[in-house]
Amino acid sequence: MSVSESKKKDTSTEEKIKSAAKTVFYNKGFAATRTRDIAEEAGLNLALLNYYFRSKAKLFEIIMSETFVGFISGMKVILNDEGTSLEEKVKIIAERYIDFIIKEPEIPTFILTEIRNNPDGLLKRLPIREIVNESVFIKQFQEAVEKKEISEPNPLHFLMNLLGLVVFPFIAKPIIMGSRNLETEQFNNLILERKKKIPIWIKAMFTAV
Repeated sequence: MSVSESKKKDTSTEEKIKSAAKTVFYNKGFAATRTRDIAEEAGLNLALLNYYFRSKAKLFEIIMSETFVGFISGMKVILNDEGTSLEEKVKIIAERYIDFIIKEPEIPTFILTEIRNNPDGLLKRLPIREIVNESVFIKQFQEAVEKKEISEPNPLHFLMNLLGLVVFPFIAKPIIMGSRNLETEQFNNLILERKKKIPIWIKAMFTAV
């Protein structure tokens, strides 16, 4: 076997382990997950998993960083786009993140759990303050307030309401589905309707006198 083939095989095994770890961590969280659970999900022996990642904590750190960085980096790009208006940014966030979470439905609960468990660590790794305080979005929001196009002057209310409207239904999915005996497809269709409704609701909230 050539060096390149060996490297390809190693990379393939790493990705297989990481994919399995995502599945298990997203469903169980860090505390309830055993290294053996990940090895079984990956279809590998425990010794091989330990050879690649040494410990559950190390593997969790990688998965958590990739999940959060991917989630936040996408938000940063949208909020710093000078070519889109405030209303367009809301529409893009609603559309992209609803589609994203439908494909990865366990991510909101995973993120919520880890925010609660380690908020200081997340702030150190992620550019959250930069996104909130220095983005094009903030400048556009402040300009809209000055022009009296938005009646609420605090942009944090804007962001909390927007993220809540997008993310919370996924966190409350079991309750929502159970309340009307919905199947997964029916729930997803309901959520997809929100891509058009959220921009309307947000505009109504912040232009109300």
